[in-house]
Amino acid sequence: MKRKHNSELFLLLYLGILSAFGPFVMDMYLPAFPVLTEFFGASSSMVQLSLTASTIGLAAGQLFFGTVSDKYGRRPALLTALGLFMLATAGCLLAGTILDFIAFRFIQGLAAAGGIVLSRSIATDRYAIGKLARMLALIGAVNGVATVLSPVGGGILSEYGDGWHGIFWFLLLFGGILLLGTFRFRESLPKPRRKATGWRDVGRNFREVLHNRAFLCHTLQYGFAMSVLFVNLASAPFIMQEHYGLTPSQFSLFFGLNAVAMAAASAAVVRFPTMEQAVRTGNAGMLLFSALLCVAFGMHAPFWAYEALIFGICGAIGIVFTASNTLAMDSERQNAGVASALLGASAYVFGGLASPMVGIGDLLTSTAVLFFAGSLCSNLCLPVLFHGSTCRPSCR
Repeated sequence: MKRKHNSELFLLLYLGILSAFGPFVMDMYLPAFPVLTEFFGASSSMVQLSLTASTIGLAAGQLFFGTVSDKYGRRPALLTALGLFMLATAGCLLAGTILDFIAFRFIQGLAAAGGIVLSRSIATDRYAIGKLARMLALIGAVNGVATVLSPVGGGILSEYGDGWHGIFWFLLLFGGILLLGTFRFRESLPKPRRKATGWRDVGRNFREVLHNRAFLCHTLQYGFAMSVLFVNLASAPFIMQEHYGLTPSQFSLFFGLNAVAMAAASAAVVRFPTMEQAVRTGNAGMLLFSALLCVAFGMHAPFWAYEALIFGICGAIGIVFTASNTLAMDSERQNAGVASALLGASAYVFGGLASPMVGIGDLLTSTAVLFFAGSLCSNLCLPVLFHGSTCRPSCR
């Protein structure tokens, strides 16, 4: 007799790797930007546009694959996404012009989004809130490690492998391994629980989710926390290397250390008595450390003070990420695909809007203001969340 469900160990490994698609697709080829500029004979801004294209794809793809999976099941959506990812990655390898490369990067991001959105949906299908929190915490830790390893691995492959092509050969292999794993994955959303609605009703499903005030506020918290993370990603290379004079290798070391803080904090969320307490604590920490960073920049603080505060901010972000994800998904179990899509897409929208603002005016001032503004906005959702918020029976 065939097993009805995969083992918890298989799901942990499989969902963790699926969720790592974002960091690998976005960050792994960053060290190869100068090589890509030379290879395609393009300007640096055109090469950077390929990163923007993949980010847009990651946001849009989550909306598509999350909705499709609620109607047709998680496994068919995953097989489609991974097949498309492999085709797009092959297209990147064969691209003859920078415009071709940008187009395939968009499709690659679109397809990779399927893995990100469905990792949350599958976990929600399988687990009640206690186990769901543990699973999302572990997935968050895997994601944090992937954030560290992807640019480092990309740099090694670019320098010692087949240039930038080596990075995309690795991504092709990565997609192939996940595709094989998907054939072993057993459907987590049985037919009776799928949305038997036509495409005309998809908009109604989105409206239904967005009218859940608890889900909306948790999603806003996640989005504002993501904006703080993206501000750090956009500002840290310049602050550490140009303002404080660190070498590229020293920057990589401290960047990795901060990513480990976020991963460890994500995994530690399960130690809190409730997810509500975790999200309060994470938000309070994010606001406190951001306020202290404003003071530190104003006093021309040394590097160790800046690094200590960024380490604290990253840890607080990790707590908010896991807790807000868990609470948002638990409040919309009957629309898990659509909920995961909106949650993931909004995060990339918030991050994408915040990161270009780092370059406005003085770098230190704009970074400090954006850190504090994002943290404050995330905290402002708390009174709405826990006083008079509506929650459906499925999330109790």
